[in-house]
Amino acid sequence: MYIQLTLTKYGKCLIIASIILVIAGIIFTLQSNAVVGPSSSFMYANPEWASNGFIIIGIGVALAVIGIIVSQIEKKKRVSVK
Repeated sequence: MYIQLTLTKYGKCLIIASIILVIAGIIFTLQSNAVVGPSSSFMYANPEWASNGFIIIGIGVALAVIGIIVSQIEKKKRVSVK
């Protein structure tokens, strides 16, 4: 039973981390396109950070998918144990 609770926490933690990564990636992309942020920032109007932002968004989406899969597996295990 302890393992099930731990894995459920991992699924939720992965989903929370993925949301943070996606938001950070969006901010990086917008700042690299000179939409948000101070003009004194090294990321402001720097096209290299647009690609970095898209990579971060992709990692965040992948983590979200993994977190959802882990959560679904744990829900199925809890139902079959009861």
